[in-house]
Amino acid sequence: MKSMTGFGKAIRETKAYQLDIEIKSVNQRFLDVQIRSPKILNFIENDFRQLIKQQLSRGRIEVFVNLAYIGKNEKQIVINWELIDSLITQLTDGIQQRYGSQNQVSISRMAERFALDENFVTVEEKPEESMEELAQLALDTLKSALDSIEVSREKEGQALALVLKKNTEEFKEVLKKLDSFVEIYEKEFQIRYQKKLEEFLGAKVDEQRLLTELAILLERGDIHEELDRLAIHVQKLDELIEAQCPVGRELDFLIQEMNREINTIGSKSNAIEIKNQVVQSKTILEKIREQVQNIE
Repeated sequence: MKSMTGFGKAIRETKAYQLDIEIKSVNQRFLDVQIRSPKILNFIENDFRQLIKQQLSRGRIEVFVNLAYIGKNEKQIVINWELIDSLITQLTDGIQQRYGSQNQVSISRMAERFALDENFVTVEEKPEESMEELAQLALDTLKSALDSIEVSREKEGQALALVLKKNTEEFKEVLKKLDSFVEIYEKEFQIRYQKKLEEFLGAKVDEQRLLTELAILLERGDIHEELDRLAIHVQKLDELIEAQCPVGRELDFLIQEMNREINTIGSKSNAIEIKNQVVQSKTILEKIREQVQNIE
């Protein structure tokens, strides 16, 4: 069992960059991913989302990406040889055609001129990493951050499981009381009903008729089926609490079913003892429901 609430962080460095990724998650019915990253990493946002979906199934996920350049800003000279070759060829051919072969072009003097013109020679920062390498750095860092938040969500999930187990045990105690009250209530109801009839008719009531009428009345207020279904639901609840896969949606549905059964019991029975236990059980189920909202 995992919680939808968690926090994860990972930092990685290369010669050129330091990448810092933080992930925060809170409970939400479906998966909602929000990514805040530098524009230079926009081209891998879809890859980010795919990785997150593979590991997280529910919750509002906020991803914060911070990229810092830590390189030495090394420079390199870039010479436009293609443009220089074209210019020298045109100059050499043109001078020879116009002024004859005795007039030669001085390559050294032209080189001095080229060096001063940014169209021919430029000084640029030496690239230390390609975009592919930067993308791989970002994806590896995200994987580490996801592993970190998984640990956080598992730890929180273990705490939730302990609370759910405690609440489930409390609910089981209420079911035991309901079972015992039902038996007592049926016996008392039979005695009271017989006395009422005898008082009304002024004579002893036929036992067979009494049992028939009593059976009809008891059937209308019978809650044994609801208690049996609740016992099955509680057993399923125990299993889901121990599960290692995402069970939040299934737990939410199960609690709704348990609430329905409790409401039915409350509407069928007029016994004050049973009414009190119905109120108690609904209070416990509400506590369980609140915890379930945080489970993945």
